[in-house]
Amino acid sequence: MTASSAQRLATWLIAVISVGYPMLGLIYLSSGRLDVTLVVLAALAGCWIPHVLNMWAALRGVRPPLFPLTVVVQAVATYLPDPFLPSGWSGVTAQLLAGTLLLYLPLWAAGPLLALMTAVQLGGIMVTLNIPVVAALYAVTIPISGIIVYVVVRLVAVSRELESARAGLAEAAVLKERLRISRDLHDGLGRSLTAIALKGDLAARLLDRDPGTARAEVGDLVKVAREAAQDVRQVARGYRELTLRGETQRAASLLEASGVSVQVNLADAVPPRASEEALAWAVREGITNVLRHSAATTCTITTAAQAGRLRLEIVNDGAPGTPREDGSGLTGLAERAGQAGGSVAAHADGGAFRLVVEVPA
Repeated sequence: MTASSAQRLATWLIAVISVGYPMLGLIYLSSGRLDVTLVVLAALAGCWIPHVLNMWAALRGVRPPLFPLTVVVQAVATYLPDPFLPSGWSGVTAQLLAGTLLLYLPLWAAGPLLALMTAVQLGGIMVTLNIPVVAALYAVTIPISGIIVYVVVRLVAVSRELESARAGLAEAAVLKERLRISRDLHDGLGRSLTAIALKGDLAARLLDRDPGTARAEVGDLVKVAREAAQDVRQVARGYRELTLRGETQRAASLLEASGVSVQVNLADAVPPRASEEALAWAVREGITNVLRHSAATTCTITTAAQAGRLRLEIVNDGAPGTPREDGSGLTGLAERAGQAGGSVAAHADGGAFRLVVEVPA
């Protein structure tokens, strides 16, 4: 569950609780007594306004601006009107206070307070109705409502933390690759470029007085330049030939470390080298996009051989929308697949993103 969907769920549940219980107190307005009406309206405002401020701040992971005044005002407005109303007032607002106490007080303080509030509620209903079962069922709504509010708010916080951790892992993977390239370029190309510069200077100095030696130095320079070009290719490939199974295993490990459930189903077909490299690059690019541009919780990587073609599909949930047309990743991937005689298609549908690559098998 993403942070945004968790927040929507929490908002709706808290809204139902925040509106549902106080509505029961509006029954007092039917009495027609002005004093009762004024007490009810004042108590309703005193409970509901600070409760909304407390819940809004909790969903954003902060404390309300006037904390702890908002908690104190809500507590006073919950129990102070009891002596002024025929059947009490806390019975319809203590459930809201329970959630606030669990969110803003340590458990060692909030737990006893909730137990005391439940006992007060039980005693009050027993005095009014003298029906133990009804009294117990109604009194237990205080801890239950408080726990529901606490759990859904913590769900929002945990979802936000997981989303941040996923983004951090993706950024860390990118940074690690940048550091690898920087290190490999320095170690691998530094020597070659220095040799090229030295041999070029030497050849220039020998060109007039010793043309034969100069030509030999130029030949060595060309050889070193070719080695440097090979070094660049090795750096780009991570000092290894890309294989579909190797890239898939690395992708699955990275996804699982990021909290994404992975299913892998690869066909036994052995495609040509160009096709396998194109698919391996597709897995690398596709998983990078999953980690950086989605809030995925599940991802599947499958291949299937059919009619002389090998089809790779990477499907993940949590897609924000249609793929960005200005990104270079899919464009470069389409170029690689095209060089191998294949094609690339990508689209988002109903919150799922599908990347399809087909190459000759």
